[in-house]
Amino acid sequence: MEAVPRTLLRDRAYAAIRDAIVAGDIAPGAVVRDADLAERLGLSRAPVREAFARLVDEGLLESKPQSYTRVTPVVAADVRDAAAVVGAMHELATRVAVPRLFAADVEGMRAANERFAAAVRAGDVDAALRADDALHDVLVRAAGNRAAAATVARYTPLIRRLERRRFGEGGTCRSAGLHGRLIEACAGGDVDEAVRVTAEIWRTLADLADSDDSHDPEVE
Repeated sequence: MEAVPRTLLRDRAYAAIRDAIVAGDIAPGAVVRDADLAERLGLSRAPVREAFARLVDEGLLESKPQSYTRVTPVVAADVRDAAAVVGAMHELATRVAVPRLFAADVEGMRAANERFAAAVRAGDVDAALRADDALHDVLVRAAGNRAAAATVARYTPLIRRLERRRFGEGGTCRSAGLHGRLIEACAGGDVDEAVRVTAEIWRTLADLADSDDSHDPEVE
């Protein structure tokens, strides 16, 4: 059996810690230690430290050398900025992807939206966000723009933290109805309408950040 490449260990650590932060399992303001997380993940400290550096760069962790590394608070301005960037990338992806979609792609989006709507009704946050990702990922993949895909992957977790909190409070910041309009525009090959609906979807997230008045206080 070949040894697992170091890059895969780093990616495994990154994904696990990122997901725990987004899910709230590691709360805003919580101090994280590489030794503790390495033990929990069954890894050495090196890939965990590399994951920390990446998460600091992406805004989910903040670090003071020789002092602490901790989870950043959920800050409305950061969410709003991330939503603007991610939304722009999704608009770009939609414009490029719509003429390239096959019937199977559209059906995949319909199925994802059905799962999304069912999860929202059931109050299943994880399933709702997985379905939402699956729906929009159809367009991102079809567009084939690696820079756009990387930007979406980098900044979406900042948005997800606020989305998850709102789901947990009994609300939702995504609409199966808006998704339905997007799908119908894609099915009809209407690029301009698909882009307009995409912009509306992501504008709701920026509005969500503007309306959020219960930010986690920044820990000093």
